[in-house]
Amino acid sequence: QVQLVESGGGLVQPGGSLRLSCAASGSIHSLYTMGWYRQAPGNQRELVATITGGLITNYADSVKGRFTISRDNAKNTVHLQMNSLKPEDTAVYYCNAYFVLFMKEYEYWGQGTQVTVSS
Repeated sequence: QVQLVESGGGLVQPGGSLRLSCAASGSIHSLYTMGWYRQAPGNQRELVATITGGLITNYADSVKGRFTISRDNAKNTVHLQMNSLKPEDTAVYYCNAYFVLFMKEYEYWGQGTQVTVSS
């Protein structure tokens, strides 16, 4: 089992910045792909960014150039630096851990942290 706990959400004005953090514990290891997803009211959960154990990153087109995902394998943490925030970034942000071994999937989610971008 893997436990994920997000922190760092809050209210920020358009154009501002926030840094989300996710602390992983339990049977986590560096081979897990870590990611951030978000879900706005009335919308489906969508990918924001992922980072593999080898530090290969992937971003949604809507956040490219504004958000940066990073991870510290020694501390089992993953971060999402969000700059130039827009009202449409408002959502609950979820941390995700994903791993496949011998065709068996292991996937875990955090409880989510609210990000609100508003003036």
